[in-house]
Amino acid sequence: MRRSSIESLNPPLFPLISSRRPLPKAAAPCGPRYTGQSAGQPVGQPVRRFALTVTMVALTALAACTQRAEPWQLTNVTGHLPDLDFTLTGDDGRPVNGDSFKGRTALVYFGYTHCPDVCPETMGRLMQVLGKLGPDAQKVRILFITVDPARDTPQALHDYVGAFDARHAEGLTGSDRQIESLAKRYRVAYQMEKRDPNGNYEVTHSSAVYVFDSQGHARLLATDHDTPDTIAQDLRRIIDDRS
Repeated sequence: MRRSSIESLNPPLFPLISSRRPLPKAAAPCGPRYTGQSAGQPVGQPVRRFALTVTMVALTALAACTQRAEPWQLTNVTGHLPDLDFTLTGDDGRPVNGDSFKGRTALVYFGYTHCPDVCPETMGRLMQVLGKLGPDAQKVRILFITVDPARDTPQALHDYVGAFDARHAEGLTGSDRQIESLAKRYRVAYQMEKRDPNGNYEVTHSSAVYVFDSQGHARLLATDHDTPDTIAQDLRRIIDDRS
């Protein structure tokens, strides 16, 4: 299976994910400014103490502002994609929806169990990310959504994700129409390739990982160029709600 990305499969789908847009400049300084001596203020040491106090307050505020303005390592899609919302079938055969994962950071990946390279590589990379998160891994859920529902039964998905991490990963499937609708909702491209003489086929699909916060809001997009360290770094901010 050849590697692919959203932008390479269908450029009009979601062009903004292929670029990291810089944060807009603030219209005014983020912290308070000391504007000088006020009327009636005594002259001398008290003024210097007052100035020092105000300066320290300003520096503290500016430091906090700088922390908030820290750029993301992954692609920021906040406000550009809809919330986590779907109705599918879990790998235990039970109905599941987006609300089922509220309260945890969700890593959503569209793939399929017969994928020979990209899917297992991505799942392996996400396992490394969980390892780097330590105890915070308990606050993360990986959702492996199939783009091959004809072959990926709940049991097949259960076995597949279980081979990586049954505690933190869950396979999801649905009807062709459900998968197509969900893929369209999140600008995911996929296409079944020509069958070989034995009836086997591969599915070319987007390789991005979507990051949703604990409230179900789409926040970040990770590609196969992002390292486990990079992904873990941004996930900690999402988990700690430092956005």
